[in-house]
Amino acid sequence: MIRVGIDLGGTKIEGIALDRGREILRRRIPTPRHDYDATLRAILQMIHDLEAAAGAPATIGVGIPGTISPATRLVKNANSTWLIGRPLQDDLERVLGRHVRIANDANCFAASEAADGAGAGAEVVCAVIVGTGTGAGIAVHGRVLTGRHGIAGEWGHNPLPWADADEWPGPPCYCGRTGCIETFLSGPALAADYSARHAPRSGAGAPAAEDVVAMADGGDPEALAAVQRYERRMARALASLINVLDPDVIVLGGGMSKVSRLYQTVPTYWREFVFACGAGERILTRLLPPAHGDASGVRGAAWLWNDE
Repeated sequence: MIRVGIDLGGTKIEGIALDRGREILRRRIPTPRHDYDATLRAILQMIHDLEAAAGAPATIGVGIPGTISPATRLVKNANSTWLIGRPLQDDLERVLGRHVRIANDANCFAASEAADGAGAGAEVVCAVIVGTGTGAGIAVHGRVLTGRHGIAGEWGHNPLPWADADEWPGPPCYCGRTGCIETFLSGPALAADYSARHAPRSGAGAPAAEDVVAMADGGDPEALAAVQRYERRMARALASLINVLDPDVIVLGGGMSKVSRLYQTVPTYWREFVFACGAGERILTRLLPPAHGDASGVRGAAWLWNDE
């Protein structure tokens, strides 16, 4: 059985074709931002290309930065706001003439990493995406929790906990509130925090998150201060997850998961905020990079049909 997975991100669409877990082809293209019809066409073209490469029709799973409302079958809670209120699943099924399974991208990521990734064998796995947006998926005994409203793991739209005075009320979020975790921990949030405090050097544009990290690694004190603020904010936000779920493993995904220093610094900061951390206590939750790297979310989308 050939399985095709599509990971619809805010800046890229990635697709994979698997044959019994073996990767046949993997592709990535830019997302047509703010254009629903163009996004739909891009997904359909990628499915066509992947099936052509596989030489057979496939099951289709799609991970999206939001969820399908059980009540309306429309996309909701998507940071790719041009998807909100659109019948993405119905549109794909109408054109393809077959069923398509759609899940939140963080849930796909959790399914992948809990199955045979960094969280393999763990009882409770939190898979946290910190990229264009911020979200999380939760897997217990290898099964993803979706919740009654399809929003389990939407940790990015809680307020940043234990906010400092200069963090409140916080930046505005697309959800209509201010100070959401997403507005502090997404990649663009790190870039915005740096730029708000430090004017670009003459002739230089505003740096992206990866530029800020590179400058910090190179010894730039202003960039280092921005990265350290980011690390402490991540520590507080992840401590709130530990206090509620007490997971064995937290796996980071998305662009910021490539920042290697986070795996050392964040656990040292979260000791201050985890409830269990009394005298002599040791925090046993592990913070790990994804075993499948960039492919974890798209592999999880393909695995949405693993019961077939």
